[in-house]
Amino acid sequence: MRYKLLGNSGLRVSELALGTMTFGDKNGDGACDKKTSRALFDTFLEVGGNFIDTANGYTGGTSESHLGEFIASTNERERFVVATKYSANMRPGDPNGGGNSRKSMVQSVEGSLKRLQTDYIDLLWVHMWDSVTLVEEVMSGLDALVRSGKILYIGVSDHPAWVVSEANTLARLKSWTPFVALQIEYSLIQRTPERELLPMAKAFGLTTTPWSVLGGGLLSGKYSKKNFPSGDREAELKKLAERRNEVKYGPRELAIADAVEEIAEANGKTSTQVALNWVRQKGTIPIIGVSKMAQIKDNLAALEWHLTEKEMHKLDQVSEIELGFPHDFLQSSNVKRAFWGGTFDQIDRQRPIAYVEPARLAR
Repeated sequence: MRYKLLGNSGLRVSELALGTMTFGDKNGDGACDKKTSRALFDTFLEVGGNFIDTANGYTGGTSESHLGEFIASTNERERFVVATKYSANMRPGDPNGGGNSRKSMVQSVEGSLKRLQTDYIDLLWVHMWDSVTLVEEVMSGLDALVRSGKILYIGVSDHPAWVVSEANTLARLKSWTPFVALQIEYSLIQRTPERELLPMAKAFGLTTTPWSVLGGGLLSGKYSKKNFPSGDREAELKKLAERRNEVKYGPRELAIADAVEEIAEANGKTSTQVALNWVRQKGTIPIIGVSKMAQIKDNLAALEWHLTEKEMHKLDQVSEIELGFPHDFLQSSNVKRAFWGGTFDQIDRQRPIAYVEPARLAR
């Protein structure tokens, strides 16, 4: 296991994050029981993993409770980088039981601290955009929690790029704590974040931690051609799409899955490892969500090898998306010729890493 800096902070986190959305007993709607959850946790620790991701709403709070118990039993709380989220409604029927507001934020953090059996949270994510709470309220509230010592760093998950940009720009101007990381869905199947979210993250120095890196299971190898010799693969994929509601799998998605399988077989690896390494080699810290020991071992084995430049290029091509306006327009030959005067290819557009004033880090 290697470690990476989280955004513009000095925090060192493992190159994979363990997602604990699956941690929970049957009545908590989790995918694995407490014993299995503990085994997954221990396996991640054994290889040097220290970055663990949960949320207040995962399995009704059971995920946090189990994780808190596991960490407490090690007597090494300081070793872990514990990330949790707020915004999920923990009191159905109560309009203030969730959302991005300061009230939701404070009551959620207090609940998470109790379930996690800790007096501070390493990284607090704003889970989803509620579209009504002002950015000022969110960022000032998060800054106050950082100043209180209850949270150390903040991140943002599942928000539009313009909201994150406004938030970090405001934090910079107000000398508030900025976001250091972005959590989004990103995979060979879902590359639309490349239009706005990933360029924004790069511009602000945010580390990206993708979820659903296997495209909802499509890239796990379960739906490969060889597993459906009778030709009923499309029917099984239709069932998968129905379970995920918003997702549709067509010729493009099947072509991607087949390309992943081809590269996996050529390397003697698994489709899961190929899909995971593509995301990892894009400079992200993937969140692995597993419910079985075989799955976590397969995921961790991806760290032992890399895709070649040629293999990355092949996967890039088969999964390519249209960036749309204004991106495609600005990259067109006519625009380059008109606005760069024939010098486009002579200009190095790579900026140095932004300098962060020490005064902005002082608290």
